[in-house]
Amino acid sequence: MAMDDELEHYLERLAGVLGHADRRMGLKDYCRGLMLPLKRKSIEPLAAAMDPLHVAAKHQSLHHFVAKSNWSDSALLREVRTVVEPVLGLERECYWIIDDTGIPKQGKHSVGVTRQYCGQLGKTENCQVAVSLSLASDKGSLPIQWRLYLPEDWTEDRPRCTAAGVPDGIPFATKIEIALAQIKQAQDDGVPAGIVLADPAYGDSASVRDTLTEMAIPYAGGIRSATSVWAPGTAPLPPEPTVGLGRPSKNLRRAPGHRPVSVKALALSLPAEAYQTVAWREGTNETLRSRFAAVWGHTAHKDSSRNTLRPPEWLLIEWPLGDTEPLKYFLATAPADTSLAQLVYVTKMRWRIERDYRELKQEFGLGQYEGRNWRGLHHHATLCIAAYAFLLHQRLTHGSKKNAARPHAPALPKDYVPRGSGTGATACAGLDPYPAHPHRRSYRTTTSAMSLLQLG
Repeated sequence: MAMDDELEHYLERLAGVLGHADRRMGLKDYCRGLMLPLKRKSIEPLAAAMDPLHVAAKHQSLHHFVAKSNWSDSALLREVRTVVEPVLGLERECYWIIDDTGIPKQGKHSVGVTRQYCGQLGKTENCQVAVSLSLASDKGSLPIQWRLYLPEDWTEDRPRCTAAGVPDGIPFATKIEIALAQIKQAQDDGVPAGIVLADPAYGDSASVRDTLTEMAIPYAGGIRSATSVWAPGTAPLPPEPTVGLGRPSKNLRRAPGHRPVSVKALALSLPAEAYQTVAWREGTNETLRSRFAAVWGHTAHKDSSRNTLRPPEWLLIEWPLGDTEPLKYFLATAPADTSLAQLVYVTKMRWRIERDYRELKQEFGLGQYEGRNWRGLHHHATLCIAAYAFLLHQRLTHGSKKNAARPHAPALPKDYVPRGSGTGATACAGLDPYPAHPHRRSYRTTTSAMSLLQLG
């Protein structure tokens, strides 16, 4: 089947969940436009590319479809997932990656915009932030849930929310609460079981780790250097013995000589031979490798208010050769016999979410929606993911020969330059600069990742 025919079949399948037949053309035009090599992927350049002779009419129809049409983002993303899921090889290894991404914005009227940390800029700036859950394997990855984070200065201002089209009944929720809700929804939707991967913004949260443990979901998450753990050979004291007729104590105790340490202090105390050089994948120009050490033990967050220790888990420490101190720390729920190479391989698989957002922003216009309302922003993000998913499916199904294939659009009038489109459009790059390698180095074992990280 030709690529254009496969795209038509894919879009017809997605259109089946939109609810009304008159939304079919909007879906097809919007997704096709997002795949074109346009410098801007806002509505007007898309309209000009898809129907250059009737730009105003096409602009109106696309704007209505994205900003006003009441179709379900979650239903469309579920259908996208069912298309891509079979080609990801999830039966061998599967990951759920939680993360958030910032979209720089000017002004104060775009929904959810405020001064907050923006990962794209690496600083606090005026931006929107969205939380996502991605499904990943060593073959590829795809966001399957995406929701805007609404800061408290928005949720406490109902007139402002109403003006931006925020649905009634959406309370303030932290990014962590949104991420946990997405994980719960993924479980309810029957998404293949996976290992949750997270950076320190989520992995350092004891509530995240405890919730995942309660849900029997393994994880490998980044933590901060101040996170407290019990060093090998140390532990809290048992509850205080009961004296007389008083109420018996139930909580663990700390005392001199029985106190936890920070993961940084523990890392610095390890002997040099504890650190080994491990390579985990091929980068663009070289094999990626660093020095790591792993310690089996217990975290210590608020264990003095508990009557039992948390289950043991792995502390993974990355300390590159030549650095004056460790660089990164991770906690992973893996069996006690898990190798250092296996721990490194799994924890480093979080890089895929970074690639996803780079491609979605640079090639599919994720951050280029110019509307201000809640529905339009979420619809635009969903359609960007849908367009991205089709090309990912093409790569995984047909190989690199079809990476550069794109749908065709009518030629633009020579004298027409759509607002915001600029000049010098660039073609989309290949989807995956780090394709799966058929021959792994000896440091990677044949054991499936799902067997590596299981709750003890």
